[in-house]
Amino acid sequence: MSYVTRVWQDHKTTITPWLFLLPGILMFAIYIVIPIFQSIAISFYRWDGLGEKTFIGLENYRELMRDDIFFTALQNNVIWLVLYLLALPAGLFLALFLNQTTRGIRIYKSLFFFPFVISQVVVGLVFSWFYDPSFGLFNTGLMKIGLSPIPVLADERFVTYGVIIAGLWPQIAYCMILYLTGLNAVDGEQIEAARLDNVRGWRMLWYVILPQLRPATFIALVVTVIGALRSFDLISIMTGGGPWGSSQVLAYYMYEQAFSEYGFRMGYGAAIAVVLFAIMLIYIGFFLAKMYRDEKGR
Repeated sequence: MSYVTRVWQDHKTTITPWLFLLPGILMFAIYIVIPIFQSIAISFYRWDGLGEKTFIGLENYRELMRDDIFFTALQNNVIWLVLYLLALPAGLFLALFLNQTTRGIRIYKSLFFFPFVISQVVVGLVFSWFYDPSFGLFNTGLMKIGLSPIPVLADERFVTYGVIIAGLWPQIAYCMILYLTGLNAVDGEQIEAARLDNVRGWRMLWYVILPQLRPATFIALVVTVIGALRSFDLISIMTGGGPWGSSQVLAYYMYEQAFSEYGFRMGYGAAIAVVLFAIMLIYIGFFLAKMYRDEKGR
């Protein structure tokens, strides 16, 4: 028996899972990990994507600190992040409502699940028509009650909030799916024991159900934070960063600087991407640390 065969026989149960994981790990390394380090490296250069790269150190980051549009995009990303977190309680509420065995509940589940399966492009187009000041349902409703139409996507005061509402529609559906899955794993014996102790309503939700939904909440939180910070599709479809850059976000500004006809500044776009990546790491690291402390405290 060869050495390789003996090693395989001795460590078969340990090696086999890694062999199945290896293709996925390689794909993740090639398309995610390596490009991250490449982006960090490019952020220290002045480069148009075609010619010679010129090393300029931290100059791209210094320019970011003087860029008003960058700070507008950063502010809008913070607004996105704060308001996007509404998807968690809304998704939980819908999941609790749909976690029943009444007649027709499957039809309701399908209706609430529908926004998650349609493309972000379709969501953007639907809400663009919805907000249209001439024939959109939103402004038609305002005029029916005697109010003037509001050009949501053309008004600097409302455009960011209008796009966020469009993004929340499928995000709530996604959180609802996660919580529905989590509710299926809730221990029925704990609920029955709580009922015997006369625990009802909000106390039942807070002390019995929510602690068991901690894994679903963590996944929903991380995915929602990432979705808020990398918002691009809806901005591209609905506003293109306008009017006058007021709905700009970091992901779309990175694209404009690096790839659009306005930019071809790969180094500057990479610097924006690095800042966005750092913000994501900080938030996810904070949530991981908090979850670890909570688990340790238990």
